[in-house]
Amino acid sequence: MWGVEEDKGPDASSPATLTYDTLRFEYEDFPETKEPVWILGKKYSVLTEKEEILLDVTSRLWFTYRKNFPAIGGTGPTSDTGWGCMLRCGQMIFAQALVCRHLGRDWRWVKGKKQTDNYYNVLNAFIDKKDSYYSIHQIAQMGVGEGKSIGQWYGPNTVAQVLKKLATFDTWSSLAVHIAMDNTVVMEEIRRLCRFSYPCPGASAFPAAESDFLSNGYPEGAECTNRLLLWKPLVLLIPLRLGLTDINEAYIETLKHCFMMPQSLGVIGGKPNSAHYFIGYVGEELIYLDPHTTQPAVEPTDSCHIPDESFHCQHPPCRMNIAELDPSIAVGFFCNKEEDFNDWCQQIKKLSMIRGALPMFELVEHQPSHFSSPDVLNLTPDSSDADRLERFFDSEDEDFEILSL
Repeated sequence: MWGVEEDKGPDASSPATLTYDTLRFEYEDFPETKEPVWILGKKYSVLTEKEEILLDVTSRLWFTYRKNFPAIGGTGPTSDTGWGCMLRCGQMIFAQALVCRHLGRDWRWVKGKKQTDNYYNVLNAFIDKKDSYYSIHQIAQMGVGEGKSIGQWYGPNTVAQVLKKLATFDTWSSLAVHIAMDNTVVMEEIRRLCRFSYPCPGASAFPAAESDFLSNGYPEGAECTNRLLLWKPLVLLIPLRLGLTDINEAYIETLKHCFMMPQSLGVIGGKPNSAHYFIGYVGEELIYLDPHTTQPAVEPTDSCHIPDESFHCQHPPCRMNIAELDPSIAVGFFCNKEEDFNDWCQQIKKLSMIRGALPMFELVEHQPSHFSSPDVLNLTPDSSDADRLERFFDSEDEDFEILSL
């Protein structure tokens, strides 16, 4: 079996640099604690459900640095080592949204087991080639239009904005992507974005290509009169700044509760010099997938089969103390139906009642009058305090250009 090339960055001692030869389904370094383990809305006991925890973690799509992929833009980089960690984290949180959309949160990946076409369709959307919806090529080149040169660092907000633009081309997933700015989620905006309607003299009025929407919040056989309101699955990304240079402890309990929600897609962010995809927590530790491992690019076979083992992290998940988290993050949620969004809103409102916990963002019904036009994208270095204060996660790379703040 081939090994994983060691990353040369400051966190090269991470468990993610192990070779596949040594990876085992073991939890020798996982805390034996009565504290619950939360993974993307699922609650586990480490004392009785170790295998279930590992299977859940392994089933998440794991995107890392790759080498020897087709040159970005035809003449650009053939590897993203040293600069692509936040882009890979953006891929992971968005891949989780596609998994929930097409496979369901309870779907599990088992090594050697034949997967469905939908699984390979999801995976193919992230393969390192120019025509994949969310490839490193597409993200890097879309970023050029936002003032980010190829090979330049992205913050959580920037990668979220780029993924939103790329999602408009993904007609198969048909997602409604909303990025809540200014620490405020406006329910009216989201409902307007997600709701759409069809004429409804009967079920036959639906185009065959849209038949999957029939089970998306609309019971089969139900009668309707003029138009049928449907809900486009929502990916909600909320860029946040939870402190100046360190995370404010008052946000920690609220952040933990985000991982407890069934709508959770996790968090992208990290610690100085490293971007990570956080998928849960146990006690005072965050559980995350680490992109800082360089693997060879994967090419689909002649039969269009994708060798997929390297896209699943088959060793115990990495952990870090929540107090080490860089304050610049983006929190993600997925609401497949309108009922899921309504439930999420109720859960967010309940968070305000937690004693000693500070809300990370505001949930309002209507857009405040002082807001600028929604979805206006301005990624210049001085566009906001959050943008200006975001750290450079891969600053150890000698060729990396640091923007003046």
